[in-house]
Amino acid sequence: MSGVHDTAAVRTVERVLDDAVALHQRVRAQSLEAVARAADLITSSYRAGGKVLVFGNGGSAADAQHFAAELVGRFERDRPGMAAVALTTDACVLTSVANDYGFERIFARQIEALGRAGDVAVAISTSGGSANVIEAVREAVSRGLHTVALTGRNGGALGGMVQVHINVPHDTTCRIQEVHMTLLHAICEIVERAN
Repeated sequence: MSGVHDTAAVRTVERVLDDAVALHQRVRAQSLEAVARAADLITSSYRAGGKVLVFGNGGSAADAQHFAAELVGRFERDRPGMAAVALTTDACVLTSVANDYGFERIFARQIEALGRAGDVAVAISTSGGSANVIEAVREAVSRGLHTVALTGRNGGALGGMVQVHINVPHDTTCRIQEVHMTLLHAICEIVERAN
């Protein structure tokens, strides 16, 4: 590879990192109370014997699985496992529900089956407009679950539906996802310390 390509590649990496740092700083400058409130809801639910149900599409599905793994396994210290289920992982459930009821119901049906009053539904959508995520939050609200959403852009319809809305005000999906993961890690740290 020539030096010209190396220089262009390095500049791309620098720009990506600069953009990510700038967005993290922008989010840091806004009120972070919502992140603390989300951690408090989860902590309170665990203390009452509840669980976390977390879901999203695409990269947000990966974030949901990552978050659930940190809670069930460990984040930074050894402690008892905490009940968390990523509703994105069971291919048989996802495909059967999508086939029988439609893709919009893939998470809502699982909330119906697994969710109990006092549990916490954590919805992740960079657009705030994912129909299946919105449908799941409606189901969660109807069943008495606490609701948290991590969104991007202007929060979309999802932002106005939940008890705790954590918004990353940006239009680029990958940058939003990077901040979402940082904030989910912050929630993990707070919850782990409290349990």
